[in-house]
Amino acid sequence: MSAPKFTTQGCRLNAYETEAMKALAAEAGVDDAVIVNTCAVTSEAVRKARQEIRRLRRENPDARVIVTGCAAQTDPDSFAAMDEVDLVIGNTEKMQPETWAQLAPGFIGDTEPVQVDDIMSVTETAGHLIDGFGTRSRAYVQVQNGCDHRCTFCIIPYGRGNSRSVPAGVVVDQIKRLVDKGFNEVVLTGVDLTSWGADLPAGPKLGDLVMRILKLVPDLPRLRISSIDSIEVDDALMQAIATEPRLMPHLHLSLQHGDDLILKRMKRRHLRDDAIRFAQEARRLRPDMTFGADIIAGFPTETEAQFDNSLKLVDDCHLTWLHVFPYSPRPGTPAARMPQVNGRAIRDRAARLRAKGAERVAAHLAAQQGRMHRILMENPQMGRTEQFTEVHFAHAQTEGAIVEALITGQNGTQLTA
Repeated sequence: MSAPKFTTQGCRLNAYETEAMKALAAEAGVDDAVIVNTCAVTSEAVRKARQEIRRLRRENPDARVIVTGCAAQTDPDSFAAMDEVDLVIGNTEKMQPETWAQLAPGFIGDTEPVQVDDIMSVTETAGHLIDGFGTRSRAYVQVQNGCDHRCTFCIIPYGRGNSRSVPAGVVVDQIKRLVDKGFNEVVLTGVDLTSWGADLPAGPKLGDLVMRILKLVPDLPRLRISSIDSIEVDDALMQAIATEPRLMPHLHLSLQHGDDLILKRMKRRHLRDDAIRFAQEARRLRPDMTFGADIIAGFPTETEAQFDNSLKLVDDCHLTWLHVFPYSPRPGTPAARMPQVNGRAIRDRAARLRAKGAERVAAHLAAQQGRMHRILMENPQMGRTEQFTEVHFAHAQTEGAIVEALITGQNGTQLTA
């Protein structure tokens, strides 16, 4: 017998849930199993999932191969049809102790090869809370799951279900435990983070949660929020940006494009000027604010002029860290039925966006030289500034500590201190 092996693809939330599954599998006594937690965000992600499943079967011929995650949720039958796969379980089922109990030695009864229910019927977040997932310095807390929006390119709501929130009191209690364990930074994560609270009594907003955490956990040195939809940012969150130094000055924005017509065809809820206005206001309130952003290159019908608006948006919003996605059609989404852009043009535009992003990173790094930064050490040689910039240290530091250091130069995409 051997301990189960887990492979994670895709987002930080998937990685968080893998940690939860490890705990559930250990409690149930599961052994001799290989679990693949898949991603469905692009067709390429699904292709890589299948490739990974085949590789793991070759390397583990006697183990049970179990497939879960968003790709398994959205297309369970195709994974069940793979000769390499023994069991397919959905995103809800993977968080349930009874799912893992049936995989333990000595279980009596039949195990259905496909265990995937209707994710849209789920109304609560799973009760799993992982105290300390991440590095020894930074912990991630899932506060929200699912999405109520239906962007035309996105399959994720069908893998994650509708939006549902973890109550604020539960979140605060978990963060208190993390601080007691010595974590100096907590990151709030979710699928559509700015929708947090809409399904809770009185409909609180993400800003209310942030302010409550900072008030009730005064010993927490750093709070960070992950990807947000800027059009949904509430007044309390803007107040926190302006007045709370423990809220880190780094926001990752779900922008997707810089052209109004393409944004409408994507069924986004913001226009170009909305994104620029938010970025300008956030930087006015917090001058050291830096932004990351998701941008799609080559969305269906995108012209060269429309793509140029995305390139210009990088400067107009003062973006630094770009996540560039070459568009690929996801079967079952409206965008897959729209007139497609030539694949070579998509690759070229994605490369130009990445080059623009590299310019912005270089400018950001150059501007930090000679400045003092408070840096959270992820390992003895590397830490991150409050703006999430990597810093390499010539001399070892204490892992998990926040150290104040002078930036002396840069090395590739890292600062040096």
